Amino acid sequence: MNKYHEILNHIILDGKSQKNKKGNIRYLLNQQLSMTPGDLLDIFEGHNLARKKLKNELDLFTHGIRDVEKYREAGISWWDYVGPILVNSYPTYFEKLPPLVARINREKRNSKNYVLFLGATDAESNQAPCLSLIQFQIDCGELVLTAYQRSSDASLGLPADIYHLYLISRQIDLPLKSITLFLGNVHIYENNLSNTERLLNGEDVRFELNV
Repeated sequence: MNKYHEILNHIILDGKSQKNKKGNIRYLLNQQLSMTPGDLLDIFEGHNLARKKLKNELDLFTHGIRDVEKYREAGISWWDYVGPILVNSYPTYFEKLPPLVARINREKRNSKNYVLFLGATDAESNQAPCLSLIQFQIDCGELVLTAYQRSSDASLGLPADIYHLYLISRQIDLPLKSITLFLGNVHIYENNLSNTERLLNGEDVRFELNV
């Protein structure tokens, strides 16, 4: 069982129940998921990811594209529910990533904590980023990437976020040592619980998007 599947199993076995405006969830608070390159390989080989769509999505984010139609043209339909424009969402903050990456690659300072913040308190948004912070540190010539996620849909959002972080790490001209995610609230919606169990049993499944 890879580390992503381990946290899914942990939620199923030990999670608490909660009801929110999107539906009922089973959740855990303050979980940590730390992955080496080998762990990432296990996750990517064992999970059916829409890699091309996620790569295109990150590219649109970093170019600051807010027009939902542009995402639809790239085959990405999961933002349709927000309306025509992503307001104070991922593109607003990820468009700051390319100059930060350029600075890291230029400086490569071991003593420097390079940080990208996503989101702003009380900012009007039709989809506030679930990913709140990405920190880049250099340890003995290797990249240590750390992220804080305020809320994580473990069935749908979490594997996509892991893949995005991996793609971001590849933009840094250093070997990757680890990616660590701190998950403030990680959950599975009840309507996706049975398919999550099937996934852990090795079956191919499709999850429902809760919006």
